[in-house]
Amino acid sequence: MARTATISRKTAETDITITLDLDGAGVGTIDTGIGFLDHMLTALCRHALFDLNVKAVGDLHIDFHHTTEDVGIVLGQAILMALGEKRGITRFGHAVVPMDEALVEAAIDISGRAYTAWSVTFDRPKIGEMDTELFEEFFRALAANALIALHIRQLAGTNAHHVAEACFKAAARALRQSTTIDPRLAGAVPSTKGSL
Repeated sequence: MARTATISRKTAETDITITLDLDGAGVGTIDTGIGFLDHMLTALCRHALFDLNVKAVGDLHIDFHHTTEDVGIVLGQAILMALGEKRGITRFGHAVVPMDEALVEAAIDISGRAYTAWSVTFDRPKIGEMDTELFEEFFRALAANALIALHIRQLAGTNAHHVAEACFKAAARALRQSTTIDPRLAGAVPSTKGSL
């Protein structure tokens, strides 16, 4: 059964369409109008092994907040839809990813409950034209709409670009692990409750 989703969301601030295949090869086309966000989402799809197409048009003349948050919303919705009943998934994922001097840990529980713990600091307010505070907004929106518990914790790092990239790569690896089908589950939902 294909674990795919296409979600479109249009508001007065953004117009976004995302197509996702959880069982992809890590390829995609990303166009948010924000160069650094495109770079991060490309890294996410590559290391999660998701096929991901993102087209976002937003009110970038105001700032990058609406587009960044709304892309997180739609990607979270796409993950939730593609997971379906969550039968056979590994459910938990964990990764610690280095990027030169930076080291970031990400842990995920596909629990059906939204929670984000963010413990990351940046030494400067922007990377290029993108506000570094927006990375937290992206991940909070993603977790809230995918109904996952997401913890991202910075263990080391001073270079803002390296820290941000390690966050996305660690989250990607944790997503890859948690969404992977475990054949030993034989299609069962990985919960003593019987549903997630």
